[in-house]
Amino acid sequence: MIPRYTRPELAELWSETNKYNIWFDVELAAVEAWAEEGVVPEEAAAEIRDNAVVDVDRAKEIEKITRHDIAAFVQSLEEQVGEEYGRWIHFGLTSSDILDTTFAIQLRQAADILLADIDEMMEVIERRAMEHKHTPKIGRSHGIHAEPTTFGHTLAIWYDEMRRNRKRLENARETISYGKISGSVGTFTNVPPSVEAYVCDKLGLNAAPASSQIVQRDRHAEFFCALGLIASSLEKFAVEIRHMQRTELREAEEKFRKGQKGSSSMPHKRNPVLSENVTGLARTVRGYITPALENVALWHERDISHSSVERMIGPDATGVLDFALVRMTKVLDNLVVYPENMRANLDRTRGLPFSQRVLSMLIRKGLSRNEAYKRVQSVAMVAWEQEKDFEKLARADDDITEHLSDEELDQCFDLEHSLRHVDDIFARVFGQ
Repeated sequence: MIPRYTRPELAELWSETNKYNIWFDVELAAVEAWAEEGVVPEEAAAEIRDNAVVDVDRAKEIEKITRHDIAAFVQSLEEQVGEEYGRWIHFGLTSSDILDTTFAIQLRQAADILLADIDEMMEVIERRAMEHKHTPKIGRSHGIHAEPTTFGHTLAIWYDEMRRNRKRLENARETISYGKISGSVGTFTNVPPSVEAYVCDKLGLNAAPASSQIVQRDRHAEFFCALGLIASSLEKFAVEIRHMQRTELREAEEKFRKGQKGSSSMPHKRNPVLSENVTGLARTVRGYITPALENVALWHERDISHSSVERMIGPDATGVLDFALVRMTKVLDNLVVYPENMRANLDRTRGLPFSQRVLSMLIRKGLSRNEAYKRVQSVAMVAWEQEKDFEKLARADDDITEHLSDEELDQCFDLEHSLRHVDDIFARVFGQ
């Protein structure tokens, strides 16, 4: 995590202090569970709960000797409460019991922040979609003018996509919310299932139905794949905005604030730098999917090749995605839209976007599809190549007017008729 792309909430979540505090919560819950079993004296749990203090610096100091973070942490706690009670800390457990259960809690905490980010983005998208529900613009396929659409329709599509992303993250949050307190190879040899049940229940997790020395990493892979899909959607939005801000289009642009500079050398520049930034951040988040997938295959009951990976991708993937979600939400919230340029671009190809309406009308009149296509295309190509008005050419073409009346051609080139079902689309996306 680097400060430039990390918000304070995520920095705190992945801080050493928060991690060690969760470690303590897991260790304390285990002692309490053992006390419930009648193995550990009740006063031991009370003594540890009341007097043990998480001391990150001391644990780090011990780790220089032990070269084992959990062993150092346990030793630092034992120093505070003495051997009589401290000997029960980490009783029957293995390091992965603490690490994996903690990682599940941190990923769940991160998911909650990301879900809130998505909710805020969806609110903004819905508001802007309603604002531009009937703002006409040209739709493009392959980058070429296709048929009319509205900017609100584009935003409705994005809203629906983010709704799917939210569901994916909700599912991934559920999948990842599993802890394990099953001991060295997951067989409960030195700790009974009841202790695991107590710990997981207290910490708001589910107990993994079966685990080796670790919680199985397909759970984590699903989580990071969900993050990658969300990031890909953000890049999709960002790329569209970048295209719309191109000088040749200027249909919309990022808000350019007073005092802002778009270039160190060209004073006229106003660049889509925030959307470009989100594009780069999305690439980074997707890059974490492959190592997460490769973590699934570990040796036997476990090795620790996944550990170094997760120490990086956990903070980085969630932190970067959080930053990108918040940034893109602000871009959309403040996006400056130019309806007049959208309409000018729609009209730029002089009626060609209505060619399919003419084609369909000729087919309705009894022409074969192939014959109708040839007639309309021949006129359209003249409009393309000679930069002439397609509607005027169509109205002057005998092969077309022999089948279509002026009133029928009026309907073919009626923009409102082309967009008449936008309300239906909005009802399906946002409800009545």
